[in-house]
This record gives sequence, structure tokens and C-alpha cells, in this order.
Amino acid sequence: MGQKGFFTDTTLCIGCKACEVACKQWNQLPDDGFHFTGMSYDHTGHLGASTWRHVAFVERPIPLPGQQTGVGDFSWLMASDVCKHCQRAGCLEACPTGAIIRTEFDTVYVQPDVCNGCGYCVVACPFGVIDRRDDDGRAWKCTLCYDRLGEGMTPACAKACPTESIVYGDLDELHARARKRVERLHEQGVQSAYLYGMDAENQPGTGGLNSFFLLVDKPEVYNLPPDPVVPTKKQPGAWAAVALGSLGMAIAALSVVWLGRQEGA
Repeated sequence: MGQKGFFTDTTLCIGCKACEVACKQWNQLPDDGFHFTGMSYDHTGHLGASTWRHVAFVERPIPLPGQQTGVGDFSWLMASDVCKHCQRAGCLEACPTGAIIRTEFDTVYVQPDVCNGCGYCVVACPFGVIDRRDDDGRAWKCTLCYDRLGEGMTPACAKACPTESIVYGDLDELHARARKRVERLHEQGVQSAYLYGMDAENQPGTGGLNSFFLLVDKPEVYNLPPDPVVPTKKQPGAWAAVALGSLGMAIAALSVVWLGRQEGA
């Protein structure tokens, strides 16, 4: 079926939250409790078990001419966040039941009827995307509208986006589109524009993302990790450290025994 994914251009996002609404409506997701977040227009706060698309409103200070950074006016950065459907998915590697699979569209999907609610996937996600619901304990996240893809339909969020900030399609075509967009922005003077997580070269810790982004500030500003790494990628180093530590303890123990015998002699 080919590799499918999302290209999210944050420079085109107007913060309308149409993607959030469309996602909840199509996937019949429960509300988030209608709690006051205190975060300006951002009423959902973050991605979670019942929020698979989240539009962040980032207030960024812009200095006036001749003044220091942080003094003066401000601007908004808006970005619609979602599961990254990583090429090397930490959640999939950590799942002990086989509930998390890679589909024929190269997306990462959680099978709710197989999930046992262990939560290993939650701590294995370097982006903090996947989460468990309070009512049943099972893990949930964006499916990239797997049921719609099977019918040749566009995912609900991309379909509803009025500015084409969210674009769905074949990864190769999305990569080409994203590169051209960055070139165009650079020509227009937006030198800060760059692509986040597009491929393994861009983000080796995850092997690249099937859902990647165009940003104009540091990843941390958008609540994205600057260098995400799948936990299992660190396992060889961790085991080597354990082996080295064990060897050191064995040498120390043998040294104590040897010194004891020398003193006894």
C-alpha cells in the first residue's frame, strides 16, 4: 500500500482546532473533562488517550527594534501535534502482547482488543504521545484514521484543515513537498524554517517520522524533544555498562579475598 503519513506545516496553522474536532468526531473520542487549563486558548493541553490531535498555542516574545529579547510585543506559534508513527516505534518494541502493530500503510496501530493495559508503551514513547484511559486502562493514540485509509479516504484531521497545514499522502511525495516549502520560505526571508523528524538522517534516534513537521523555532518551543531516542536503542550500551560494573565488582571481591589470604600468610 506504500508508506503513508502526515506533513504538518506549522507556518500555515491558524489555530482553528478544526483538526481536533474532526478527530474526536470521527473516532468518537470522549471529552477531556471540560477543565479550565489556564493555558489561554489551549483547552485540551496535550495529547492523550482521548486527544489524538492537539493544537498548541505558543506565545513567543518578539523584541522591538533596539530592545532586548523578551521585551515588547509577542507573536503566536501554532502547531497541530499528533502521533509521529515513528519508523522505529518505541511503543511497538515495548509492547509484550503484540497489541501494537505496523499496518500495511506503514503506520503504527494499537489493537484495543489485544491491549492488556500494562503501560509499557507509555514510558517507551519518546514524545509522550500514547496514554491509557482511566476507565479501562487500555492504551490509545492516533490511528492515522486506519479505517478511513482502507476505504481510500483522507484522515479526518487533514480533510478538515482549511489551510492545508496538515497534509496526508505518500511519504515520498510529502518529503518533496516539504523540501519545496522550506526553500520557498527561505526565499521569502524566513530563514528559521526547517523540517523536524522527516527521515533517519534528520532524526536517527527514531529512524525518522511518518508524521513530520515544518518548524520555525527550536523543537522545545513546540514541546517537542530536540533529540528523541527510542529507549531500546540504548539497550546495548546499558547492558555493556552492567557487564562492566559486574566485572568491576568481581575484581574488587577477588582483590579482597587475595589481600585477606596475604595477611593470613
